[in-house]
Amino acid sequence: MRTWLPFEWIAAIRFLRDGWMQTIFILAGVSMGVAVIVFMSALLTGIQANFLNRVLSAQAHLVLLPPDEVARPLRAAEGVVQDAIVQRPSQRIRSIDQWQTVLRQMRDMPEIAVATPVAAGGALAVRGEASRSITLTGVEPEGYFRIVKLPDSIVAGQPRLTSEDIVIGTDLAVELGVGVGDKLRVTTATGRDATLTVTGLFDLGNRGVNERSTFVALRTAQSLLGLTGGVTSLQVTLHDPYAAEILARLAHGMTGIRADSWIRTNLQFFTAVNAQQTSNTVIRLSVGLSVALGIASVLVVSVVQRSREIGILRAMGARRGQILRVFLIQGGVLGLLGSLIGSATGVGALVAWHASVRQADGSPLFPLMIQPQLFVIAAVVAASTGVLAAMAPALRAARLDPVVAIRG
Repeated sequence: MRTWLPFEWIAAIRFLRDGWMQTIFILAGVSMGVAVIVFMSALLTGIQANFLNRVLSAQAHLVLLPPDEVARPLRAAEGVVQDAIVQRPSQRIRSIDQWQTVLRQMRDMPEIAVATPVAAGGALAVRGEASRSITLTGVEPEGYFRIVKLPDSIVAGQPRLTSEDIVIGTDLAVELGVGVGDKLRVTTATGRDATLTVTGLFDLGNRGVNERSTFVALRTAQSLLGLTGGVTSLQVTLHDPYAAEILARLAHGMTGIRADSWIRTNLQFFTAVNAQQTSNTVIRLSVGLSVALGIASVLVVSVVQRSREIGILRAMGARRGQILRVFLIQGGVLGLLGSLIGSATGVGALVAWHASVRQADGSPLFPLMIQPQLFVIAAVVAASTGVLAAMAPALRAARLDPVVAIRG
């Protein structure tokens, strides 16, 4: 190895080997720092992905709605003050004006993955003497099921939605005493009713949703809600969920109708995600700074201890640049080896944590997401941190006067 290794590498490896106790301690410090960074990054990535999947698998990224109804204020003559209260009118089930045109505009936008119409409103589900208030949602299955993964939540039957079918939640089925294949009468505020066949039972993991939500074909909902050919909303999914607020403003400007993004409707969740990302960044920076200070302190001590050797090397013809590179190589090697050991330790801790921590139903608390680029980034950052941390002691070593160093 010595026949082809440059002088700087031979000297750097010799210094690390001779001071093996210091090398072990600094490797342990770097490894623990990298392990914390890898563990926290992968853990928060998995938790955020789990949260995001739970939120977005049950709702659209963007919902286009008809404008709210408002009362017009009374007109009075100039100079006359009206002593009256204009109350907000009750909101009726209304259709989006020219929704087919708006739907085409949405589907033509390259940022949008899926756009589908929905007709939804309140209704009453009746089975014998039992009745429950429900939310009746009429959908086109081929488009809507690409937004809300309802087929993945079916626990009995199938998500078939013809004009005489209905899919309900498991808790509603228990309260009404119905199962797959049973008949259910649905009545709306318009006075219209229909007897539908239960074709599937779903469990979305939320009791309130399972008790109230029901799904029927779009035409069935339009007929029951008195929306002849109309829809109450357009559900939209984007290729980039985090661009929902920008697309909401763009859609409002294009169509003039109200557009609500999932970011606005789940503002607390989005704030929590941003807070987690910020805390993760702060943790990584703090650990990285502690690792850099540890490497720098050990190398400073090494320079002091090896002043005589450095002076001898300078007297034998070693240039300042070579001495500088000796300590920079030591910092880079310590950072790189520490990152490899730390990455393996972090992954092992993550796998053990994932296997031991479970939800109440026994399923994993979060998906195990180990991204290969995380290890590459950790190695590059740790090696770069080691080189930067070694800069100060390396400059000090390179500036040593050989005569003074030998005498010292």
